[in-house]
Amino acid sequence: MTVLTRAVDRLIDLSTAIGGAALVLVALTILVDVTGRYFGAPLTGAQDISQMLMVLIVFGGMALCDRKGGHVSMDVFEPSFSRRLNARLDVFSALLGAVIFAGIAWTVYESSKLSLMLNLATNIIQLPKAWFQWALSAFAALTALSMLLKAIRLALAPPKAPGP
Repeated sequence: MTVLTRAVDRLIDLSTAIGGAALVLVALTILVDVTGRYFGAPLTGAQDISQMLMVLIVFGGMALCDRKGGHVSMDVFEPSFSRRLNARLDVFSALLGAVIFAGIAWTVYESSKLSLMLNLATNIIQLPKAWFQWALSAFAALTALSMLLKAIRLALAPPKAPGP
């Protein structure tokens, strides 16, 4: 289990680095485009580049967000539930998240097949959409795997002590 967890953590670090690099590229793209517009020569395809890089930014950091506990959670009823029920709900939430992200990965991968068949690309500079769909699918699958490992870890851990 620890070997798998370490491998997934390394993949999460890689996906985060890719997302971070995409964020830098988006900032540079916008800077070049805005500067170019000032001089009457905007960057051709800046919108296409920005839109596709946003896929890498959002889904590249999704697994890290889960690992750090950054997803939105509602604890309105948590104080009125027992520790055991709260622990089971945490496991259920992690499993549900894993199923949702696995569904996203599968759906986008299936969509990429259609993009390949129809040669779908961005409007201005004709970036192939399938490449970004593959990246999104891989990042979503990594997030699903991370959430599944979290569910297993939570299921094997003793229930948390009540808070203050």
